[in-house]
Amino acid sequence: MEISQILELFKNDQRIKSIEESVSKPEGRLCLKGLSGSLRAVIQASLLSKGPHLVVMNDREEAAYLYNDISQLCGSKHVSFLPSSYKRSPEYGQKDSQNVLLRTEALSQLHNNNKDLFVITYPEALIERVLSAESLDENRLIINTGDQLDISFITDVLNEYHFQRVDFVFEPGQYSVRGSIIDVYSFSDEDPYRIDFFGDEVDSIRKFNLENQLSKEKLEQVTIVPNLTENQESQELSSLSDYLPAECKIWIESFDFIEQRMKAINEKIAAHTYEVDEEDEEKNYSFLTEKDICNFKSFFKGCQNFPIIALGDDAHLANTTNIEFSSAPQPVFHKNFELLEDNLKEKQREEYDCYILSDNPKQFERLQAIFHDRGIKLKYSEINHSLHEGFIDHDARLCFYTDHQIFERYHKFSLRTEKAKAAQQAISLKELNRLNPGDFVVHIDHGVGRFGGLVTQTVNGKPQEAIRLVYRDNDVLLVNIHSLHRISKFKGKEGTPPKINKLGTAAWSKLKEKTKKKVKDIARELIALYAKRKAEPGFTYSPDTYLQTELEASFFFEDTPDQTKATVSVKEDMEKSTPMDRLVCGDVGFGKTEIAIRAAFKALADNKQVAVLVPTTILALQHYQTFKERLKDFPANIEYVSRLRKPKDIKAALKKLKEGQVDILIGTHRLTGKDVEFKDLGLLIIDEEQRFGVAIKEKLKQLKVNVDTLTLTATPIPRTLQFSLMGARDLSILNTAPPNRHPIITELHVLNEE
Repeated sequence: MEISQILELFKNDQRIKSIEESVSKPEGRLCLKGLSGSLRAVIQASLLSKGPHLVVMNDREEAAYLYNDISQLCGSKHVSFLPSSYKRSPEYGQKDSQNVLLRTEALSQLHNNNKDLFVITYPEALIERVLSAESLDENRLIINTGDQLDISFITDVLNEYHFQRVDFVFEPGQYSVRGSIIDVYSFSDEDPYRIDFFGDEVDSIRKFNLENQLSKEKLEQVTIVPNLTENQESQELSSLSDYLPAECKIWIESFDFIEQRMKAINEKIAAHTYEVDEEDEEKNYSFLTEKDICNFKSFFKGCQNFPIIALGDDAHLANTTNIEFSSAPQPVFHKNFELLEDNLKEKQREEYDCYILSDNPKQFERLQAIFHDRGIKLKYSEINHSLHEGFIDHDARLCFYTDHQIFERYHKFSLRTEKAKAAQQAISLKELNRLNPGDFVVHIDHGVGRFGGLVTQTVNGKPQEAIRLVYRDNDVLLVNIHSLHRISKFKGKEGTPPKINKLGTAAWSKLKEKTKKKVKDIARELIALYAKRKAEPGFTYSPDTYLQTELEASFFFEDTPDQTKATVSVKEDMEKSTPMDRLVCGDVGFGKTEIAIRAAFKALADNKQVAVLVPTTILALQHYQTFKERLKDFPANIEYVSRLRKPKDIKAALKKLKEGQVDILIGTHRLTGKDVEFKDLGLLIIDEEQRFGVAIKEKLKQLKVNVDTLTLTATPIPRTLQFSLMGARDLSILNTAPPNRHPIITELHVLNEE
């Protein structure tokens, strides 16, 4: 069953019809009470056609989860997210281009009076004033296919809108001109536009993909909108309420909380003043001034002529009609499947229809495997894709349980469509724009040269862009823009300029051959070593048990695609008769440790011991705590050794290890000591391998020749990486960041002794 079909279950709900009647008049005032979990999103999505709707949530995270829920139920084209222009909060004054794009898009949607629309926002976004609707009309350019327009007229307008002319567009607020083609990245869409002219006539308008520059969709009309959050000094500003169409419905989560939050931000912005000279002149270092901000009262005053629906708090509303819902949040199961089984059976006896929702089809398989191993048969329906919070609707006799709550996992939200993700991957053009003339670059066929900028050349009578590379004796090489993959920025020792090659000589080819020969010599020795290792018989682990499935399903975060792939590869290696030797390469926080925990647990299931080698005492303790926390619900004895532990504790741990009473031993190079004896070692995990010396690695080889080895690293040493790339070692790469991973925010502050 698809998630959008949930709305069919509420199609004839009498409560929804009562809401429709109450908000059909401008003075309609409603308070919905008793809404639990994501039932609120379901009720709102059922009223989509009665829009447009503005929903004000308490904070960005709540707004993002509601946006995600309504997008799942109605489709993303009917939902817009209106964020603050700033990365965290307006008082910090650091703008975010993605937020600006989403904000401008939402304002444009409201201004266009789209009926079937939800715009979801929160106090930090509400406090920022926006260009008045009249100013927006004056500051947008509408282009239709067939219009008679001069290219110079469009470029003049774009310059007035403060768009930047570049060679290739890669972010909003840019445009480029190439012959009869103009590429424009407007702030009103996540895709840039390509406008093709035939003389002075607009021949075609298309959206195109930033990554591969290919057309995606043909359009008859486009609206080019500038950044509505900048260059406001000379413009008339207004509150968001001035943008709301006459039929708009306003949903507010908590009047009191939103008012207090907006008041607090106002006070923080007012406090951002510093004395800068003897005359006590004050300067506001925040990007916002009193002119740019509004308070809740002015916003609420502008909303008096619209129907208002309060979600549990009607303190600010007069003549309110209350509608009561009999609902409850999803029960807490704490990963206890007996509780889940009992609850589902009880609800079936009471004639409730039960549904389990999941974003990941693999989770349904895991649940079925757990129930099957327990010999349970339960009646429930599966729904593809998930809501943020499960709920029980007693009036409709429906239960909706989410898999991430059953397994106590983190539930991600997504504010960007796949289009925006593709835009993030368009890094080659972005890097090209960041190269400065004189920077060192390497061409795979011609060697090291200097970047000389972009030039236009005529090929078969048509203008084409090329990259200019300057070599020794000022020889010039022009590289077609479609051969970007053959060029890379030079990376070498800091402060030491490289030797620039000369065109037309064999020096670069000889250098490459010499390097290849050295690599082959090293590889020959190492391959002989690895061939010997491969020939040794290893332990063949048994297939996954339901406990393994339960462990993986209980991971707090949703697996990234790379994590899933790496986990499968590691377990397949362990089930083979030859010893595993796999390198897992991924950035910090990308989930390498979780893969190690799953591999360790698989070894434990077959009564094998696991050694985890780490480079520092702090990391040893950190891994010890992580392994203990993840395996606390399973029978696993975990110990660690490092110089920070007392000698008598280490001695006791090693005694238990020798007797087979310790399943997982975590430690620094102390693990390679002569007194460390395993009863039956099955798996060796090496974390941050690049930080161990050759002597330690030689000792590791003597631990056990045919032991399975899993190496984790964020920065593999060249030898290790080369082995993996040439196939002597297996390689798994974690490229995908975990969902909603917080970006690093850098702030610059004026010196303030406080």
